[in-house]
Amino acid sequence: MSVEPLTVEPKSVAPEPAGHLLVDAPPVAAPVPAPVPAARRPRGNPPWVLLYHSVAEDPYHITVSPGRLDRQLRWLRDRGLRGVSVDALLRSRAAGRGTGLVGLTFDDGYADFLSDALPLLRRHDCTATVFVMPGRAGGDNAWDPLGPRKPLLTEDGIRAVADAGMEIGSHGLLHQDLTTADGVTLVRETAVSRALLTELTGRAPEGFCYPYGAVDTRAVEAVRGAGYGYACAIDPGPLTGLLALPRVHIGAADTSWRLHLKRLLHPLRRRPLPEESTPTTSTADPAAGGTL
Repeated sequence: MSVEPLTVEPKSVAPEPAGHLLVDAPPVAAPVPAPVPAARRPRGNPPWVLLYHSVAEDPYHITVSPGRLDRQLRWLRDRGLRGVSVDALLRSRAAGRGTGLVGLTFDDGYADFLSDALPLLRRHDCTATVFVMPGRAGGDNAWDPLGPRKPLLTEDGIRAVADAGMEIGSHGLLHQDLTTADGVTLVRETAVSRALLTELTGRAPEGFCYPYGAVDTRAVEAVRGAGYGYACAIDPGPLTGLLALPRVHIGAADTSWRLHLKRLLHPLRRRPLPEESTPTTSTADPAAGGTL
């Protein structure tokens, strides 16, 4: 699992062999939701969005154990903060209900989210966004050859996460770097993955997450064209905006003092968001009261 930010300029690459794709879907655009009312969000500090991956006991210390996640969520709650989905975070921010919310994201859609993370989120009255890959549902993290094999959520598991009140976003079709993808692959990873998740959950996902955190202007335009309302990166630099939101990686070593330091440094290390239009019709997490 990579957590290093990567921001590059567009470049042409050779098309990927067709046999590599797990899903042979036509390069057609995903359905785009009807327009909703929008509000102007003023320039300001980027929202604090935390990035997790797997939640499990791990001798390699590359994931967060359930016990560590429990303490991290308690740390937030003890300071009057509440973790919510990114969609709820942005909508609350646009509505001016700004104090106290932190975005929680879980990349890759590991099966242990359902068994280990979800009960802890409920315990602390939090929600989250889970970025999944419909082309790898029920498989494992085959894109990470050096790491231990970890099972991913099945289609039933993805539906169960959505039914539990969590936001489902797309992490692409197969977890491919969009900055090195050809045009057909770009459409499959963005538009086709959105269409498949819409069919799977009954709701078009608002959010996209760039695999490996890799983003360039070409990837942003593909995400925009697929109809997403926002997208998460890691440190997108000059591309920072609704379609390239910065995040902070949270790991097993992040104790209270490290969380405190990351919170203080976040607005200093990340660029402010430009003025953008943000949907204000809330469709998830209606109890959200604001943003950090």
